[in-house]
Amino acid sequence: MLTAGPKGTNDILPGEIEKWHYLEEVIREICRQYGYSEIRTPVFEHTELFLRGVGDTTDVVEKEMYTFIDKGKRSISLRPEQTASVVRSYVEHKIYAQPQPTKVYYLGPMFRYANVQAGRYRQFHQFGVEVLGSYDPVVDAEVITMAMEFYHRIGLHGMELHINSVGCKECRPVHRQRLLEFLNPKEKKLCHLCRSRLAKNPMRILDCKEEQCQELSRGAPATADCLCEKCASHFAMVRKYLDDVGIQYNVNDRLVRGLDYYTNTAFEIMVSDIGAQSSIGGGGRYDGLIEEVGGPPTPGIGYALGLERIIAAMERQGLEFAKDRTFDVFVAALGEKAREQAFKLVLDFRRAGLVAEMDLMGRSLKAQMKFADRFNSGFTLILGDEELAKGVIVVRNMAAGEQTEIPLGGILDYLTKQKRRNSST
Repeated sequence: MLTAGPKGTNDILPGEIEKWHYLEEVIREICRQYGYSEIRTPVFEHTELFLRGVGDTTDVVEKEMYTFIDKGKRSISLRPEQTASVVRSYVEHKIYAQPQPTKVYYLGPMFRYANVQAGRYRQFHQFGVEVLGSYDPVVDAEVITMAMEFYHRIGLHGMELHINSVGCKECRPVHRQRLLEFLNPKEKKLCHLCRSRLAKNPMRILDCKEEQCQELSRGAPATADCLCEKCASHFAMVRKYLDDVGIQYNVNDRLVRGLDYYTNTAFEIMVSDIGAQSSIGGGGRYDGLIEEVGGPPTPGIGYALGLERIIAAMERQGLEFAKDRTFDVFVAALGEKAREQAFKLVLDFRRAGLVAEMDLMGRSLKAQMKFADRFNSGFTLILGDEELAKGVIVVRNMAAGEQTEIPLGGILDYLTKQKRRNSST
């Protein structure tokens, strides 16, 4: 049906988009305060970037990417996440040669061919940050703190922060060997996907959502027990910094995240009652990713938060997003001459910074007043042949229910003074 959008996509309509604008305003403000600059990358990349960056053993690459061959016979994929794209841009433009660390944030749509369910879509939107160039554990703590502070600012409660360390290229082989020794005898009882993971990336079995696999992997060797001295010290300092600022967390030794590039710190933020997907954000370190896509050895860390899931959680908790659509002033005009004058007035009001509107449907005066009231207009101006002849305009204060006549030539000055007065109270 041509009048229905593709499965797993949503139209964000007037009345709903205001919620998104509110979140975006909070995001831009907190990023400004934390010293992050915005980056915008293409929504599609060469498929090889995600094969190398995200990892060919992940569900994202194996089952969920939108991949196609373009007219130049190149394999192209819509971005399923944006960290790999940010890293590609960082390397391509040699940003690593600039003073470090590099702190960037992004906002935009991602694409995954996933099973559509509550909280899970095929086009979805993420806010994310990346810090490139520093291995210091204080950076890990700042990134996690920033994510939790964002949730605090929008009023979400009941958040659970789970953290873990998945080690580095030195200590992960130790964990891998112990994990294989634990899981190999249970191979035939694992789900089909986890049997393939056993050879390629056994740590991903800990992330399996199948109940039988969860039970079979219960008691598996924890990454924390296999960390080298450097990774153990790093993770201990991350926890200390979080403790110092009162960030509560659970150390979850089953938390490995879903992408292959993670090293050391991994974290996930969860909230209940948003459908099948309780996670509304997460991230971690990826100290080998920049080198993997062709750059110099450079540490990195970041997170991504799902906006659809955040909005769903806010709605479930009854939180207010933003004010309803409002006008500072609405001009109700009767007659062609009055409409011509109203058109000029509305332009003057807008140029002066007021949110102004006039009737565009030829409604009656009663219907225009009702329309102005629907959108919480602060002032409604009434202009007809009689007012034009007298050189005045009727000003109705909608909140106070009072009205007065103001000379047409002084209406802009009157309204701007009223707005300044209202803003100062």
